[in-house]
Amino acid sequence: MARMHSRKRGKARSKKPGKKTIPTWVRYKDKEAEMLIVKLAKDGKSPSQIGLHLRDVYGIPDVKSVTKKKVSAILKEKKLLAEIPEDLTSLIKKSIRIKKHLEENNKDQPVRRGLLLTESKINRLIKYYKKSKKLPLEWKYDPEKAGMFIE
Repeated sequence: MARMHSRKRGKARSKKPGKKTIPTWVRYKDKEAEMLIVKLAKDGKSPSQIGLHLRDVYGIPDVKSVTKKKVSAILKEKKLLAEIPEDLTSLIKKSIRIKKHLEENNKDQPVRRGLLLTESKINRLIKYYKKSKKLPLEWKYDPEKAGMFIE
């Protein structure tokens, strides 16, 4: 699929296997995996970081195949999921970094365009999350006060 803001094609990469069975070499059961997810979330890791940590350290290749639930669903059950979704948070952090760069280098026009594209992505994501009720309808993104959303 083509990229949104350029004429480039996407990079080819490996895909997850279509079969959703638990590999024989995984030694963790679903309750143990859920306890690991909760422990990692309390340590301050985001859902994607939890998945990477479980894959690299504990040898759980796919949380959904072991627990039959996604990491974010488990965190939502335990009330550990952040109120702002992770991808939106990372885009807001990116826009903060770009603004900081523009304060020092105010003639950097390519970065100014990057800020425009990033804030467009933020607004599209907010629209999607409001429609899917992951964000409250009265939630607003203010680029000037963006640092308050992020701890």
